[in-house]
Amino acid sequence: MSRSKTSLLAALALLSGTSAAALVAAPAGAVAAAAPCTVDYKVNQWDTGFTTAVTITNNGPAKSSWSLKWSYAGNQKISNGWNAKVSQSGSSVTAANESYNGSLPTGGSVGFGFQASYSGTNAIPATFTLDGVTCNVDGGPTDPGPTDPGPTDPGPTDPGPGGPKAANPYVGAKVYVNPEWSAKAAAEPGGSRISNQPTAVWLDRIAAINGVNGGMGLRAHLDEALKQKGSGELVVQLVIYDLPGRDCAALASNGELGPNDLDKYKSQYIDPITSILSESKYAGLRIATVIEPDSLPNLITNAGGTNTTTDACVTMKSNGNYEKGVSYALDKLGALANVYNYIDAGHHGWLGWDSNLGPSVQEFYKVATTNGASVGDVAGFIVNTANYSPVKEPNFKVTDMVNGQTIRQAKWVDWNQYVDEQSFALGLRDKLVAAGFDSGLGMLIDTSRNGWGGSARPAGPGPLTSVDAYVNGGRIDRRIHAGNWCNQSGAGIGQRPTAAPATGVDAYVWVKPPGESDGNSAAIPNDEGKGFDRMCDPTYGGNARNGNNPTGALPNAPLAGHWFPAQFQQLMQNAYPPLS
Repeated sequence: MSRSKTSLLAALALLSGTSAAALVAAPAGAVAAAAPCTVDYKVNQWDTGFTTAVTITNNGPAKSSWSLKWSYAGNQKISNGWNAKVSQSGSSVTAANESYNGSLPTGGSVGFGFQASYSGTNAIPATFTLDGVTCNVDGGPTDPGPTDPGPTDPGPTDPGPGGPKAANPYVGAKVYVNPEWSAKAAAEPGGSRISNQPTAVWLDRIAAINGVNGGMGLRAHLDEALKQKGSGELVVQLVIYDLPGRDCAALASNGELGPNDLDKYKSQYIDPITSILSESKYAGLRIATVIEPDSLPNLITNAGGTNTTTDACVTMKSNGNYEKGVSYALDKLGALANVYNYIDAGHHGWLGWDSNLGPSVQEFYKVATTNGASVGDVAGFIVNTANYSPVKEPNFKVTDMVNGQTIRQAKWVDWNQYVDEQSFALGLRDKLVAAGFDSGLGMLIDTSRNGWGGSARPAGPGPLTSVDAYVNGGRIDRRIHAGNWCNQSGAGIGQRPTAAPATGVDAYVWVKPPGESDGNSAAIPNDEGKGFDRMCDPTYGGNARNGNNPTGALPNAPLAGHWFPAQFQQLMQNAYPPLS
């Protein structure tokens, strides 16, 4: 399954069934100069049906609304669509903009998708017209099938020089060990037991690109990665984390850029990172990027309509700079042959309710198909970044009943559809693919601090006296509330980084380096743009986002990202599986 971003005028399209279609194009330069618009039409099909992701690029005058039309030569019947009003009359199809994506500037792109049925052959439409003007087409199914990679796909563990991307970049590859984190871990008593584990490099400000206070910059990390790589494959994990108005609902992780600093984000942050990663000496590295933790989920839950609304999140939803920034990062980084973008998708205790998950999927698709981005720029999604939710709750599942009552009624579960991260990740994945994302989408789960071992770990299910007793007695997540996120007391290191631990999961990863603080437990003046969030204060009684419960935060914590020895020792002590 190739996740490469296809060129705008493909010469060959591979079909996943028994038929194939070739598109012969004039020289790219000549066609591009004359084309008023291009249509990227990418199909994922099976025996009787298919989904299609369509991206329109407007090379003509700016539009405030648009309508794309085409006709089928076969018996294709569209059943539903998303991000466009899709209608069909006989063989003729019209897709018109929704209220939120009518703007299409010169050079801008917009995407939508649909599901349809067919029998026989499923030929690519010969002609597309945008508001009556004929466009050029780049199209064809993107999934030749997992058992038949076809002539352009050498398989998941051997992408080949300049070839398509690996289906799962972690398979058959080592993962970069950050020597700066490793040295801090090894210097702690007992830390050598985990100091050789791979962790992500956080590019959390512009200065981090060149290195902060004498520390390693991006090039230094990549050069070290080349040494660690040897003759095999190696994945470098980078956290892209400097959006304008960053973390609008959490003061501890606010950033350096103001709400309107989108141009600065593009030119001084994303562009330099892209330039370094594109250097030929690094072409043999696999780069897994975690795109902007917490940003898009905040637009769903904290930007209006609930009692958790913050003015900062309302601002970021209104000005669109989270969306534009993430789209820009996806577009620029996704264009590199060795980069695999994973969009942050919160965690089950944030987005696990249907009322949050459905809108989140729509938001993710919107951002991945507008402002130059396409679904081909997205290798997958990551859940539980820097959070504490277990991969699996071993002692109960969401479908359990106690005395005729669903455990979803328990105060801890609070009617959530999920009780752990793996079920959430896979449920989210299904919804993302149905919405138009690549069928080979891979999920990552951050397991750096979700082990919940130690003496407080329940050995089995709770008593069957009530749903609350059953859940609270059996849950390994010992937080006071699932909304607590800062330096949690009792937490332990989780599953060690592992490639392909389950179908649909690309890897368990340590994105948040164990021992790095989530935020300061008291106000600390600093030049990093980081504020004081009361959720990091162990004396605070909570707010609406955590059900007005105590925070469960450790005392005496330093600024977010700074080394926190007491937390590191706790994480090792409570590791599950235990450290040897």
